[in-house]
Amino acid sequence: MSAAPSAQHTGSGPYVVWVCLVAALGGLLFGYDTAVIAGAIGFLHEHFQLDATQKGWAAACALLGCVGGVAFAGVFSDRLGRKKTLVLAGVLFLVSAVGTAVPKTFTTFVLYRVLGGVGVGIVSMASPMYIAEISPARIRGRMVSVNQFAIISGMLVVYFVNYFIAQGAEPAWNAARGWRWMFASEIVPATLFLALLLFVPESPRWLAENGRTDQARRVLARVVGPGAVDAELGSIETAAREKSASLAHLLKPGLRRMLGIGIALAVLQQVTGINVFLYYAPEIFKQLGAGVDAALLQTIVVGAVNLLFTVVAIGRVDHWGRRPLMMAGAAGMGVSLLALGLGAQRGLVSVSMLVFVLGYIACFALSVGPVTWVLLSELFPTRLRGRALSVATFWLWTANFVVSQTFPMLDENPWLVARFNHGFPFYVYAMFCVVLVLVVWRWVPETKGRTLEEIERWSAG
Repeated sequence: MSAAPSAQHTGSGPYVVWVCLVAALGGLLFGYDTAVIAGAIGFLHEHFQLDATQKGWAAACALLGCVGGVAFAGVFSDRLGRKKTLVLAGVLFLVSAVGTAVPKTFTTFVLYRVLGGVGVGIVSMASPMYIAEISPARIRGRMVSVNQFAIISGMLVVYFVNYFIAQGAEPAWNAARGWRWMFASEIVPATLFLALLLFVPESPRWLAENGRTDQARRVLARVVGPGAVDAELGSIETAAREKSASLAHLLKPGLRRMLGIGIALAVLQQVTGINVFLYYAPEIFKQLGAGVDAALLQTIVVGAVNLLFTVVAIGRVDHWGRRPLMMAGAAGMGVSLLALGLGAQRGLVSVSMLVFVLGYIACFALSVGPVTWVLLSELFPTRLRGRALSVATFWLWTANFVVSQTFPMLDENPWLVARFNHGFPFYVYAMFCVVLVLVVWRWVPETKGRTLEEIERWSAG
């Protein structure tokens, strides 16, 4: 009869969970910062007298910052360390929250939103990286999944905050001050994040790779247990001695195909329209006849459905498989978008349209949302995975920016409104859902149950 593993070899589970939850607050701020615009965009539009292009820029400018944050996150993480990189992101969130709450001009508002976007781009890579590097192998998958859960939770939390700030207020107050309080509310989670980071350690892997072995030992003793420290340090040192492949390796014939598939999945996840609903949902519902309070309340329902079905997907993706989930989910999204386009064109009331929006969100959260990230983490060889993910993430944020910038331009174009009555953008996103189904059917392999080495051999074949 084998004895249960001792604390000498398992470390402190509660300590690891605590540290990972603090890091996951970066993910919560990711969701909070990107989604706060949903409740504020209509009031910003009124306060600054924005046209359609400026309205899109108000929502999309932060995403341009995300692109820059992602581009430099790896450099910051390697040079400053994972913890200091998270601190930098927290400072950017705090400065952005203050700056976007008090601007006198639209240009000043945009500058501070871009700063917050840089913070989002940084934590989108640094938080899961830190969690993966400090978590023991036995719970690493669950701990990294907490970060995705935190991102969606941050979106849901800020939908509630926006609703309670605007609820029952006079339209003039919301246009003058309500939106300022929405952005200022991020000061609370940003301050909490920075305060709690004072009590977490640096990544033991970064410490070991930078010659700070004694500090790495102390952290590992709490994470994996004193009895496993030497073996863990040996693995870290062996990995550090391996030569990392260059970005040019991604352009070799077999890998070039996988990089193309990865970029296609990243871009199609965005151009199928998800962030239109996450960033513009209240405006969409107001166009369909809802009042301000009802529109913000319906947005909370959207966030709750997104969270619920993401949890289901995390639990079932290893049972149902990647390809069936992706194709069925994209098809369901396409049908929902087509129904939304027809409904908007024919002037259906907001309650009926809410059903179609929730159907779209459920299909996305159950499939394309989380499964795209699973596939991106599996398709590339180990030595190239970090660089390949950086390239794919760069294109994902770029596509997100393009969609967020162009939605108001398509939605408010007089020629299109005269013919489609706000339904045209939904037809465009539905078309991309069809493209996504075809890409997955034709080029994406099923990775369920395969080892990473088996997938690597397939991609090189």
